[in-house]
Amino acid sequence: MSKAIVLINTDVGAEEEVFNQLSKIPNVTEVYIVYGVYDVVAMVSAKSQDELREIIVRHIRRMPKVRSTTTMMVVEESKKG
Repeated sequence: MSKAIVLINTDVGAEEEVFNQLSKIPNVTEVYIVYGVYDVVAMVSAKSQDELREIIVRHIRRMPKVRSTTTMMVVEESKKG
């Protein structure tokens, strides 16, 4: 399983619209509207890095009102239970 954290800058005032569009993508597991340098943060998971790249490049980055993205590939994970 490949995972990434995608940090997204949107057009001014488009945070909620982008948030709603991201929520409809099956491989987007979590979405947050945030304050700070970025406007929206999305957690994305896929079966492979190729599939992950496809989701980010063809679906998220081409989304209307998305100005830029920064992707952080998850290398190691720890879940507290």
